[in-house]
Amino acid sequence: MSRQEIEEKVRAFLIDDLEIDEEKINDDATLKEDMGIDSLDFVDIVVIVEKNFGFKIKPEEMVGVTTLRQFCDYIEEKVNK
Repeated sequence: MSRQEIEEKVRAFLIDDLEIDEEKINDDATLKEDMGIDSLDFVDIVVIVEKNFGFKIKPEEMVGVTTLRQFCDYIEEKVNK
């Protein structure tokens, strides 16, 4: 899966499923502070990522992932293993 496809899917579920304003979504946006993603949203993200990308997020692997770019990097690494 290409990086562009990953970014498009992530952007789509952030807007459609988590109802994040499109103008808040950019590569350097922080997940918590800029986009307002909280622990309940993260539970939804785990389910959505598993459905869309075919792997389970392990919380320990998400340590240090604070921006949208890092989140897409993480997904890209898992999907293209």
